[in-house]
Amino acid sequence: MSDFILVRDDGFHPYDGAEPVLLTSDTDPATLAGHLDQPLIAIDFPAMTDGRGFTLARMLREQGYTGRLRAVGGLIADQYAMARRVGFDEVRISAALAARQPEAQWLDRADWKDWDHRSRLAG
Repeated sequence: MSDFILVRDDGFHPYDGAEPVLLTSDTDPATLAGHLDQPLIAIDFPAMTDGRGFTLARMLREQGYTGRLRAVGGLIADQYAMARRVGFDEVRISAALAARQPEAQWLDRADWKDWDHRSRLAG
């Protein structure tokens, strides 16, 4: 059994072991264009409080990246919708985190396309 699980909009999936290019949260944004031809890019979140990976994902998508984008590291279920909105396709979590935050908690955030905080504030 793998130590990791992939989270997508339809729930948990076995970790595929695919070897992505791994970008750290302190990656220089000026170097992102050099990765646009990669089929799979993973961006590391060293802690759930470090949001730089969200910015890198958004910048990659704005520069035209069309491959699979995977968040790895310290994300929790509450951050799944944000990860999807900035361009991540999936999140790799540890099996231990999956046990603490089961699939249902992640699926509760899979409605990311319909969620708009600005419209909720206007009410």
